Amino acid sequence: MADLQLRKRALRPELMDDHGTGGDALREAHRHLQRLNGIFGAAGPVLYAVKRLWHEAGRPRQLSVLDIGCGAGDINRSLLRWAEREGIELHLTLSDLTEEACAEARALYQDKPRVTVRQLDLFDLRPGEADIVMASQVLHHFDEKQVAEAVSAMVRGARIGCAIGDIHRHPVAWTAVWLVTRLVSRNRYIRHDGPLSVAKGFRAADWRRLRDKLQDGVKLEYAWRPLFRYACWARK
Repeated sequence: MADLQLRKRALRPELMDDHGTGGDALREAHRHLQRLNGIFGAAGPVLYAVKRLWHEAGRPRQLSVLDIGCGAGDINRSLLRWAEREGIELHLTLSDLTEEACAEARALYQDKPRVTVRQLDLFDLRPGEADIVMASQVLHHFDEKQVAEAVSAMVRGARIGCAIGDIHRHPVAWTAVWLVTRLVSRNRYIRHDGPLSVAKGFRAADWRRLRDKLQDGVKLEYAWRPLFRYACWARK
């Protein structure tokens, strides 16, 4: 890696960004990602952002959440447990571009009647499609211009706001992910995309630039979270 300090976001695409390939190897990658998400606490930041929006909306007892780019959807188990503790009637929709991810999510939540799965592109969101639109480890797949467009699309699709969790771009995080992906998986998607996803992640300055780019009165806030993560929430 030429930029060992990761001063700038990497621009090259991940293997998962090629939606013309997939099959069994991609489904296996989504299963292995569940283990990595647990190791690196991927569920925490986006749940933190959901809670912030929920409190700001007056703690409604009914809540609909649409997860964009859900992968296998495993991080939503934390969301479901939180809703149960709070007595919230939660209706959860998991969505992803690929059928491989949707198939893994359907298998994981087949016994959860309030969880539905659909194949969906975030840029096809209809206005007010859910109370909260959330995306975990999705924004780093986009370049700077596309990130602003994606957040705007999610805010339009939400009645309350959008909740985001993503990766802090840092050499320590890159090294940890490089090592762990090689310890837990031989899958080519995992070994290639894991470290690259850190190099494509964000720093505080990136979130500030994004905040300045957002239009139509969209307000974005962010907070650093443990294990080199960021939580962001945006609303009008």
